[in-house]
Amino acid sequence: MRIGIDARELCGRSTGVGRYLGGLLSEWATDPHAQRHEFALYAHGPLSLPLDARRFPARTVAGGGGSWWEQVQVPPAVAADQLDVWFAPGYTAPLRLAAPIVVAIHDLSFVAHPEWFRVREGARRRWLTSQSASRAASVVTISEFSKRELVDRLGVPAEKIRVIPPGLGAGNLALGSGTSVPSPNPQSLVPNPYRVLYAGSLFNRRHVTDLIRAFAPIARAHPGASLDIVGDNRSYPREDPRRTIAAEQLEAQVRWHEYVSDEQLAGMYASARAFAFLSEYEGLGLTPLEALAAGVPPLLLETAIARESCGAAALYVPVNDLAGTTRALESLLFDEGTRRRILSAAPAELARYSWPRAARDTLAVLEAAGSEGPAKAGHYR
Repeated sequence: MRIGIDARELCGRSTGVGRYLGGLLSEWATDPHAQRHEFALYAHGPLSLPLDARRFPARTVAGGGGSWWEQVQVPPAVAADQLDVWFAPGYTAPLRLAAPIVVAIHDLSFVAHPEWFRVREGARRRWLTSQSASRAASVVTISEFSKRELVDRLGVPAEKIRVIPPGLGAGNLALGSGTSVPSPNPQSLVPNPYRVLYAGSLFNRRHVTDLIRAFAPIARAHPGASLDIVGDNRSYPREDPRRTIAAEQLEAQVRWHEYVSDEQLAGMYASARAFAFLSEYEGLGLTPLEALAAGVPPLLLETAIARESCGAAALYVPVNDLAGTTRALESLLFDEGTRRRILSAAPAELARYSWPRAARDTLAVLEAAGSEGPAKAGHYR
C-alpha cells in the first residue's frame, strides 16, 4: 500500500502536531508490519526528523505550507504517485485528493471557543476541519473527550471516529537513538532546588499569566524557587508574560524560553520538582503526562479532559483561583506525602500512552481506509 503523509509540521521547529507525527513515524520506521507499505512524506521544505530516505522518501512541494499550499499546490503534486490513502495528522486535508483520507483531529478549541482565535483564522479552521472530517474515510482523535466534541460540535458519526491515545515524547528517533522519557522514581527527587515547569505553546486558555501571579508568593517566600515557561506565544488577544514577570518583580526567578530542543526539554523535566499546566481546554494535554513520566507531579485545572488524561496522578484547581493555585504549587513543592501519592498513581495512568500501540492502531486505520478505495470511502474527487 502507498501511504502519503502531510509532513509539513516536521519542517523547522516541531511543536504539537510535529511531535505527534514524529512519534508515529519513528515507530513505523522499526515496525516489521509497516515495512510492507510504501510511505511518501510531502512538505514545503527539509524535514527535521532523521528517517531512512529509501523507506520514507520526502517530496518537496514548493509553497508556504499553509492552507493554499495544502488545498491547491499539494493535490497536483501527488496525483502522479497513485496513493492508496492519505494521512493528514493535523486537523485538515486536501479536499480534492483522489485517495481516501484519514485525518487526525486532536481538539476543537476553535469551534468550542471562537473568541480565542482571530476571526479569519477561526473561520478558516472551522470550515476546513469540518470539510476534512466530512470527506475523510476515518477520523482519528486522541481522547474520549475529543471524540464527544467531534460528535456534538461537528456532527461526525461516532462510528467513523477512532480514539487512539498517543505515546509520550516525540518518539525514539526524534529524541535520540534508544532514548525515552524516564519512568517515575520518587526516591530520586531531592528537596532543592524548587523548580516549577510549564511546557506548551502559550494560549490564553492556558492561563500562563495566572500561573506567574500564583507563583509570586512562593518566589518571595523562597528565594531559591524558580519557574521556567517553555513555549512560543500564540495568545489572542495578545498576552505578554514578560509584562507580568516585570509587574511581579520576578525577573530573577521566572524565565520564558520561546523554544527548546527535545533534548533540552528532557533536561528541564529532569530538573523540575513540579509541573503546572492551567489549561481549560485541550484535546488531551501531553506535556503533563510527559512530566509525570519524568517523575514530576503536575498541577492542572479541574476539567473533564484533565481528569481523563491524568486521573489520580495530579492535583487540580478551579480556573481563576490564584490563592488555590499557590497552595497547590506549595503542596507539590514541599509536601512529600502529596508528592508520593501522585507519583505512586502515575504508572497506571501512563500505561495508556504507548507509541508502539498508537502506531500500530493508526496504521490499521490507514490500511482499512486504503483497502476500501476512493469509491467505497465516499471520497470527493
